[in-house]
Amino acid sequence: MSLVPWPASTLVTALVALALEGAVGWPAPLYAAIGHPVTWIGRLIGGFDRVLNRDDFGAPLRRAAGVVTLIAVLAITGGIAWGLQSGLEALVPGFAGLLLVGILAASLPAQRSLDTHVRAVAEALERDLPAGRRAVSMIVGRDPSRLDEAGVARAAIESLAENFSDGIVAPLFWTAAAGLPGGVLYKAANTADSMIGHRTPRHEAFGWAAARCDDLVNLPASRLSALWLVLAATITPGADARTAIAAIRRDAGSHRSPNAGWPEAAMAGALGLALAGPRVYEGEVYDGAWMGDGRRDLVAADVRRALGLYRAALAVQATAFAVLLVAFALV
Repeated sequence: MSLVPWPASTLVTALVALALEGAVGWPAPLYAAIGHPVTWIGRLIGGFDRVLNRDDFGAPLRRAAGVVTLIAVLAITGGIAWGLQSGLEALVPGFAGLLLVGILAASLPAQRSLDTHVRAVAEALERDLPAGRRAVSMIVGRDPSRLDEAGVARAAIESLAENFSDGIVAPLFWTAAAGLPGGVLYKAANTADSMIGHRTPRHEAFGWAAARCDDLVNLPASRLSALWLVLAATITPGADARTAIAAIRRDAGSHRSPNAGWPEAAMAGALGLALAGPRVYEGEVYDGAWMGDGRRDLVAADVRRALGLYRAALAVQATAFAVLLVAFALV
């Protein structure tokens, strides 16, 4: 058990993770040597999918097998994370132990990687449209060959907003709430949704539990990410916090996702843009609602504006965690 009481202990873990991942990310040599925790979780989920998601099962059995899969994956990953945290805190008590736990937790957020990939879209789109399409295909699932310049820019900004919530704010929120086990459990649930939470013939029933769980665990972070973006708009040149709030109130609830609309509407409103709307996935047209009522003819410069707002939101988040840590330390 840590000598530093909760929630100060978990806030330290989250702050260390945020700072370390922002500074160095997940280094390529380390990835080449051992992979990444998300890929390990993915292999575990893939194994359950191959064994339990049987073609001869009807929908009720597949749904039950999916529930078993989710519970097993959460139990295994959460148990390992709890064991690692408990072991480190027992071997290295006090603040030093929390630093070590924070180093492990730095594998959970993806702020540096997200910045790199979205910036690559802006740089490619500034060169030409085909390069922009190739770059955006690395971060979105829609068919890039159908996208014009505005479509590429919009896809990149939407990915930035949504991944800010579920790739950064959510794992750090759950780490701040429950330490390394909380962050790892979130990543396991989110990875399960990414792999099996699809409405396809194979996964609609089997992935039902994963999809519902992901919606639930992302609910607090999606609202929090919208708040960080609104606050960031107050310190970002060219952004407007009032229009961000208006867009959230008007549009967030009409998004096809119960969570993605919050950061997307906040970013759209803050930047005076329109995001989401109709799009094509795997050859099918989806008539999505628009987030924001601003300009629809987006350009590469708008991607860079979105990155500026995103970086300010990261600073807001770090400041909020630090203020909370000081406040709890003084109690």
